[in-house]
Amino acid sequence: MRQPTAIVIGGGIGGLTAALALDRRGWSVTVLERAAAPGSGSGHPAADAGGARRDGAGIGLAPNAQRALDTLAAGDAVRARAARQASGELRLPSGRRLARTDDAAAVRRFGGPVLVAHRADLIALLAARLPDGVVRTASPAALVDPGDPASPDRPARVRITGGAAQELTADLVVAADGIHSAVRRTLFPGHPAPRYAGFTAWRMVVPALDRPCTAHETWGPGGLWGTMPLHDGRIYAYATAAVPPGGRAADDERAELLRRFGDWHQPVPAVLAAVDPAAVLRNDVHTAAAAPPAFHRGRVALLGDAVHPMTPNLGQGGCQAIEDAVVLADQAAPDGDLAAALAAYTRQRLPRTMEVVRRAERIGRLTTWRSRPACALRAALLAATALLAPDLALRALDGIADWSPPAATYAAEARGTRTAELPKEHE
Repeated sequence: MRQPTAIVIGGGIGGLTAALALDRRGWSVTVLERAAAPGSGSGHPAADAGGARRDGAGIGLAPNAQRALDTLAAGDAVRARAARQASGELRLPSGRRLARTDDAAAVRRFGGPVLVAHRADLIALLAARLPDGVVRTASPAALVDPGDPASPDRPARVRITGGAAQELTADLVVAADGIHSAVRRTLFPGHPAPRYAGFTAWRMVVPALDRPCTAHETWGPGGLWGTMPLHDGRIYAYATAAVPPGGRAADDERAELLRRFGDWHQPVPAVLAAVDPAAVLRNDVHTAAAAPPAFHRGRVALLGDAVHPMTPNLGQGGCQAIEDAVVLADQAAPDGDLAAALAAYTRQRLPRTMEVVRRAERIGRLTTWRSRPACALRAALLAATALLAPDLALRALDGIADWSPPAATYAAEARGTRTAELPKEHE
């Protein structure tokens, strides 16, 4: 029997997870990545306005994403390269603590801790688990025809547009080409594009500081700052500010951050002192303007930021893309009814991810409050809620981080065969 073929457009976290999941399911997979290395392209929400590497930052992996990676026999390797968020704090710029939580609370609530990894590490781990030759870099691609799953004689057609043009056909195409997805525009030309969420974001990774620091997020007027230690001692930091879209610092982005956050509590000044200005990534934050008609059309499935872009306030952008990939592969049996599989994928993923989009956006709006009275009221409400309802920061992830993937998984040594069940703690 002919092995079915799948093309994944985009070599970021979602695209590589989809490739790995489909490979284990029994598909012959090709990943087309426009950049010279997986995960390093621009045109993605994690790329800065100048096209800097989008993998040069951290990513939070809540238990839902870890369980999804476990089905691909990749969870333990990721945990070995990630930091367990032992505790987390919500603060004011003065350093006053409003709320605190720890990983024991996350384990009680969601069945596991929150991890923080470097994006480059996660991308490398996923890519290394794919067969040689699956990932084709420097291969920008465009969808020519979505195909028809009801017609064996009408596969999907994809054109590689860089260098010598080449057209490929596939039984399935997975579009993981980011917020400004060209595939989404081709499939749903009348659907509104993602809209600016009202704030821009900066991200950076700096060497280990002289003093260890606790993971924290600090909310101030019109923006926030976050600091998260990585497994090797380095620090992942991020910031947001309510500014008009499309802005760039007149000098450099580190100088812009110093102007906005330089007088906030430690370790914010220490992080800014340690960061190389060239290592600061800046990008405007966008969110889905409306739910799409579906997550698929023809033989094409949309995945991750290409179909449900969200603000980073729940740390779920990458996690939801990983979920998408595992659910899609679970539905898409190599010898099954592809039309039914893609319809089931939409039914499972569209309502869930759009709810995450809405929740993240609500929190994002809270972080943009500017006036002194509004910020004082916000701080009072957060502090009071933390006293009355411990684990305040975790409550926003109820119904999200406790998700479990489909019950069946695929043994690492037997691609394409459903042979193993999830460990008991994941059932």
